[in-house]
Amino acid sequence: EAFFIYLKLALISGTFIASPYIFYQIWMFVAPGLYAHEKKYVVPFVFFSTVLFTGGAIFGYFVIFPLAFEFLLHFAGAEVTAMPTMNSFFGFATRLLLAFGVVFEMPLAVFFLARVGVVTADQMRGVRRYAIIAAFIVGAILTPGPDPFSQCLMALPLILLYEVSIWVAKVFGRKPYRTMEEESEALAG
Repeated sequence: EAFFIYLKLALISGTFIASPYIFYQIWMFVAPGLYAHEKKYVVPFVFFSTVLFTGGAIFGYFVIFPLAFEFLLHFAGAEVTAMPTMNSFFGFATRLLLAFGVVFEMPLAVFFLARVGVVTADQMRGVRRYAIIAAFIVGAILTPGPDPFSQCLMALPLILLYEVSIWVAKVFGRKPYRTMEEESEALAG
């Protein structure tokens, strides 16, 4: 079991260390279909995707993981002694960190969707209550354990990231085009 843990740790560490290069390759796959003014986002994309993923993994490791693991260890009470294996411990930690790393990419995804006009801040505000419900559903799906505690711990950052994404869509989103009448009124008046 320890040998496979070392292999998994090496694979995950290598992926994490190579993540800027991986994000750059994803961008280079998408870039040929974009205009020149859209290609100027390559450096910010690689930088922010790396920072957001790392921030999510750090948040998951230092905030969520200790709370969730402590909760799971004492979930059954004093009559039952929890004895997690290395594999289950490592798998739990890996899935939790990966889930938080991916989820923290939401503002970046909304940035690009808002820039191309797919979403607006008003649309996101309009479906906020559904997004909150979806955050709890995603929290239930992405958390490795069946406990509601870690599901809520996953949902709360999702809701906060959704609110940040609304702000991102408002600040960086595509501005609506004026009609000819609005343009002539603005010039005349």
